[in-house]
Amino acid sequence: MSSYLWALLVAVYGICKGSREIFKKIALRKNTVMEVLFMYVCLSFVMVLPYAGEAFRIENLNYMYLILIKSFVIFVAWICSFRALSKMPVSLYGVLDLSRIIFSTLYGILLLSETIGLFHIIGLFLVSLGLLLLKFRPFTKKEKSSEKVDFKVVITAFAGCALTALSGALDKILMKKGDLSSGQLQFWYMLFLVIFYALYIIFTRTKIDVKSTLKNKWVYLMSLTLVIGDKALFVANNNPDCTVTLMTLIKQISCIVVILGGKFVFKEKRILYKLFCAAVIISGIIIAVIN
Repeated sequence: MSSYLWALLVAVYGICKGSREIFKKIALRKNTVMEVLFMYVCLSFVMVLPYAGEAFRIENLNYMYLILIKSFVIFVAWICSFRALSKMPVSLYGVLDLSRIIFSTLYGILLLSETIGLFHIIGLFLVSLGLLLLKFRPFTKKEKSSEKVDFKVVITAFAGCALTALSGALDKILMKKGDLSSGQLQFWYMLFLVIFYALYIIFTRTKIDVKSTLKNKWVYLMSLTLVIGDKALFVANNNPDCTVTLMTLIKQISCIVVILGGKFVFKEKRILYKLFCAAVIISGIIIAVIN
């Protein structure tokens, strides 16, 4: 796979992810978090059923344990991110989601022995600076804001980011040897997610209005962008040049998609300031990628 192709595939994932955050926010207006989540994973699993025959031909069963762990990590991460997104502006969530680059860099170093240089450190500094500017908004008058978000919600969003970044590192571990196909990973990953959410609903006695959720067209769009984005990402992971840290940098194209969605779909305020914060963060990403 050419170096340009894997980068393009990761960019496709970023666009799908940014679009999916917008679809999530709209879907959550019509149904509860667990209704959207459960139908989302069920529909996504249906879309990957064509990989069923291939999925049962896994030779190394050790992969199954790693896929199970990855699925559980995402199971918890999505509960955190969906609940946080339901209680904050989508454009703010989109910028907070950029914190995943910090978590991914740490996982890349600790789990995959990836190295970083001076330019990468400068890039991380700019990413952190952009996040701090977003939080404290210097040089502006203090005023009551309709976008004020509870601290617990912000922590929940960061927990979702940290766990999602961990899942990305596990993807690289699973795909880098080339023994596991993207179709096999997608099938088992989605099947385990369906099982986890079904068990959660049963044990917590959460009520799910299946009929109402099936009428929510945004859930279908969420599932479609998930399957397409994950397929692109898993294929890109097969390339040895595609490190976790570089991959995470390119994924941040999703931030711009989400911020623009906040402006044109949800009519949110302070978009220019958020775009400025995103520009600081993206400049850090560019510096790191140049390295």
